[in-house]
Order: sequence, then C-alpha cells, then structure tokens
Amino acid sequence: MLKTILAISGKPGLYKLVSQAKNMLIVESVSDHKRVPCYASEKVISLGDIAMYTDADEVPLATVLDAVKKKENGAVAALDYKKATTEKLQAFMAEVLPNFDRDRVHTSDIKKLIQWYNLLVSNGITEFVAE
Repeated sequence: MLKTILAISGKPGLYKLVSQAKNMLIVESVSDHKRVPCYASEKVISLGDIAMYTDADEVPLATVLDAVKKKENGAVAALDYKKATTEKLQAFMAEVLPNFDRDRVHTSDIKKLIQWYNLLVSNGITEFVAE
C-alpha cells in the first residue's frame, strides 16, 4: 500500500501515484485530491522505501506506522507534534519503537512520522503493512 504513496521534496503533504508519463509522474494529493505533475527533476521517495534506524538494523516505515496505529487505537495521534518538546517526542517514539537509534533518529524525523501518520489516517489510509 505504501509503495504508491509518495513524499515530494519541496511540496507539503503526501501524494498518491496516479499515472506515469515519459518524463513525469501524475500524482494526487492525499488530503485535497488535486492532481499535479511531478517532473523528473524533483526528489520523490515512496513511503515503502523508507525505514527507521534501530539499535540492531532498520525497520520499514510501514511497520512503524502500524505500531503507531496500535498505540493510538487507529485514531489520529494524540500528541501535538508541533508543540511537543524533544523529550515528549522521544518518549512517544520509545513507546512505538522501543529500540530506535536515539543518535540517528532526529526530532524532525519523529515529527514527520507523526505528521504523515495523522495525514494518512485522517484520509482513510490505515492499512500500512501488506497482508
């Protein structure tokens, strides 16, 4: 499921891959469903290709998002990532992924994780791990 959800550098939010053309992708915003072209010069990454560092190895983002979903009972995250302190964000991450690498997972990464989770859940995308 997360393979078709894209993060585009310089553009806010998340996008769903709709179609491919010769030198561009056609993407649709997850939140407002507007379709826009995404050119080859833009930095695009699939959420399915992202992983979070742990003390042992890397954990796929889908697994981390699923852990957040279990912690929040499928609802939007209760923690306000914009106002939360570094300590609160680290504590949240420790609940979700207890062995996350505290040196390589930055506060901005945790904020982005919560932001993406809230965006996906509020738009009805709740199946993160493929069955």
